[in-house]
Formats: sequence, structure tokens, C-alpha cells
Amino acid sequence: MATPDYHLIGLCTRYSGLTSPLQIGWTARVEAVLEYFQIPHTRQFIQLSETKAFSPTGQVPILQCHSLPSTTITDSLAICEFLAESNPTLPLWPKDRHLRALARSAAAQMHSGFLVLRDNFYTNFLAKYTGNVPIPDGAAAEIARMVRIWDSARKATTERLAVLGEVDEGFLFGGFSIADAFFWPILWRFRSYGLSLDGAGPDALAWMAKMWSDPVFKALADGYYAQAEDPQTRIAHYDDIFRDRNDVQ
Repeated sequence: MATPDYHLIGLCTRYSGLTSPLQIGWTARVEAVLEYFQIPHTRQFIQLSETKAFSPTGQVPILQCHSLPSTTITDSLAICEFLAESNPTLPLWPKDRHLRALARSAAAQMHSGFLVLRDNFYTNFLAKYTGNVPIPDGAAAEIARMVRIWDSARKATTERLAVLGEVDEGFLFGGFSIADAFFWPILWRFRSYGLSLDGAGPDALAWMAKMWSDPVFKALADGYYAQAEDPQTRIAHYDDIFRDRNDVQ
């Protein structure tokens, strides 16, 4: 069997996010795209202390392409754009130009924004906090903005696909796309920290249910728990971030 063209290097995907000043990238986003579209690849999880050996900036994930041996792509959005360009027969972005523009906008907003949520609620796919989970200034506004993005995406998609006479698969922009992968880690934040969904409309809630029930994402979740069997995958910075609070379990 031929060696797959792509090789993904990143931290174990039981965690995902950005932690200043470490600037750890979003390996889980890229993994979700590769797995959902069944793009052949090899994968290498490295330790936090090893990132600068693979990337001068210390940023991961990294995608290496064997057919382009001098090309190393960093940053999850750049990697996913490269994969979309390199696999034009796969709908990594919606085929419809209108929906494609909306999907890119949504993914870019997630990629560059929501810094309060990202800096205070790290994605730990194995954690679940209960009790008086603190909501810092600005977080409530970002939570409300997040669910508005999901609601508006589904409403616009439903209307557009009805005009086109095409099937709506229930993902943010019809079929699964890079946009859904970019919101996968933040979706877990809502579950892990019990963040409020009071502002979410039926369209956003239906999308969330779609993500939780999809067999690809169930398999990814099983993989996160399997990683935890290896103590070397643990990153202490991410674990039990409320350890100093007696009112959060």
C-alpha cells in the first residue's frame, strides 16, 4: 500500500485550543476534516516540549505533503484551505458560491475571534465541570454571538438549498464542511463547562444534535478517551483549570 500523501503533526487531540503565550494550534479541527472526508493520511502526536523541533514558531498543527517535499503548512485554516485546493472533488467547502462564502466567513470568525471563550474555557474533551463555573466579562456576549452564527447559518442554508432544490444534510451549510470542523472544539466547550444555550434557536440546537450523533464524531470522541490511557498525552495546564475553587467540581 502506498504511503499517504499527507502527514499531520500536532498535539494529542484530547485537548484543543489556544493558550497564550504557548499559541498551541487546533489539531482537532484538521483531524476532523481528514477523518470525515476519509482523506488518507498518517498522524504523529508530539509532546508540548517538542513543538519547536517541528515548527520554528512552536505552532502546531503542521501538515506535511510528501508530493511537495519542501512544503510544510502550519495553522489549521491554512491547512484546511490547502486540503480543499488539493482535493477539488471533495466538498470541503460548499459547492454553491453563496453558501461557500458564508461558510468561509463563519470559519474565519471562529478562527480569529472569541478570545474570551478561548482564553478562559480551554477545550478538554474529557472534562466536565459542574457547580459555580465562572463566566468572565465578555464571555456571555461571545456565547450569544456564537449561537447567532449557528442559527443564521442554518436559516440561510435552509433557504438557499430550497431555492436550489438540493438536499439539506443538517450541517451548518448543508453538507459537512470545514466550517463544522472549526466549531467542533467550541461545541465541546459548551458541554464541558455547561455554557448557556438559552439564546440558541431550534436551528442551532438541531445542528448540535447532528454533530453529537454523527458516527464520525462519535468515533473521534472515542479516540479522545483512548488517548487518555497514555499518561504522556496529559497536558497539566489544561487539566482541572478550576482546581483552586471549591465551588466548581
